[in-house]
Amino acid sequence: MKLDLIRKIVGLILLVLLIGVGFLKPIQEYVSIPKEITLFEGQEANVTSLPVFSQTKENAIYSIAENGEKTLSIKGEESGEENMLLEMADFPVKNVDIKILPDLKIIPGGQSIGVKLNTLGVLVVGHHLIETKQGPKSPGEDAGIKVGDIIMEINNEPIQQMSDVTEFVEDAGKNGKVLKLIVMRDEKKFETELKPIKAKSEEKYRMGLFIRDSAAGIGTMTFYHPGSKKYGALGHVISDMDTKKPIVVHDGQIVRSTVTSIEKGANGSPGEKLARFSNEKDIIGNIKTNSPFGIFGELSKGIKNGIMDTPLPIALSSEVKEGPAKILTVVGGDKVQEFDVEVVSSVPQKFPATKGLVIKISDPALLEKTGGIVQGMSGSPIIQDGKIIGAVTHVFVNDPTSGYGVHIEWMLNEAGINIYADTAKEEDKKAS
Repeated sequence: MKLDLIRKIVGLILLVLLIGVGFLKPIQEYVSIPKEITLFEGQEANVTSLPVFSQTKENAIYSIAENGEKTLSIKGEESGEENMLLEMADFPVKNVDIKILPDLKIIPGGQSIGVKLNTLGVLVVGHHLIETKQGPKSPGEDAGIKVGDIIMEINNEPIQQMSDVTEFVEDAGKNGKVLKLIVMRDEKKFETELKPIKAKSEEKYRMGLFIRDSAAGIGTMTFYHPGSKKYGALGHVISDMDTKKPIVVHDGQIVRSTVTSIEKGANGSPGEKLARFSNEKDIIGNIKTNSPFGIFGELSKGIKNGIMDTPLPIALSSEVKEGPAKILTVVGGDKVQEFDVEVVSSVPQKFPATKGLVIKISDPALLEKTGGIVQGMSGSPIIQDGKIIGAVTHVFVNDPTSGYGVHIEWMLNEAGINIYADTAKEEDKKAS
């Protein structure tokens, strides 16, 4: 005990002397090492440059090395968590939690895809007045139904498409009956009643509502996981064009699409990719989820981008840095191309959140072709230092050369690929 105490006192004196002779900057670098370092198995993180360092604990999940330039490097050996105590001159400087995640690699996308969504129930997108002998009326509005509501059931029967509604309305109108509706609004359901009527100049009965049961558009594939066949695309939610509310998905498909032309973007006027869908035989996957982080499901056919078809590692939000990067996207036909961009800023995020990245298009060829980020480019994977870091999501209306991106870890999480799963299991074992 006394010997250990003497060592620490001597170490403290040496540390003070080092500061006095000009070693303050390395010590500041030492102190600036983050309290927690997360990386994947097989990956290496260069933490900082140091004149002297040591660690007081042997461990199995990571290795620590010092190269010729006196750089502190940590390499993931196996998944798990441990604590590392760093010392300088035998004086403890900092505790660092090391978290090694299981190795994960995904294949980047970049392909243009067509998106076909079928809504859960039928979506109310507007009201209309029916001219009757008693004047204009809208039974739907009188029943308290609002734009953005979803009709889930009629007379205790599930509704999945508009043709289901037509049969109920016609039958109730001819027999003078009232329809009992289950309606969902903002994820809450309520009951209401509606009596169809017909216009004085028509024979068909109506509800006084405009409804929709599907939506379609184009976007860009972000990634797919070769093991599970799970994919992610778009990087943002698909909203109904009339109600501006997120579409609640019953099911859907993604298909191959071909970019036919591009409307170039300008300040105050976002551009757009124009594309045509392939036929039903070219369905390449389903859609299970429409979330703030994009659309997700499973592929039924393999797809290739032709330039990066081997699995790449991902970068956590804490690893992304400002500087050059690449995006993969299609600007003509179905050919995926690589273009230069700049990561202007990145926010390290510990919890799922959108708009974690700001990027700027720097590639002259892409700027000439599109003016910057255009609609339909959403989902284009962003790659930095050989790692997938995220996807393009939104354009800045007043500066089409710049826009937001979402970190890849949140898209993976939404796809059902939990990069922390094995680590969490190890923690549970230790706790028990």
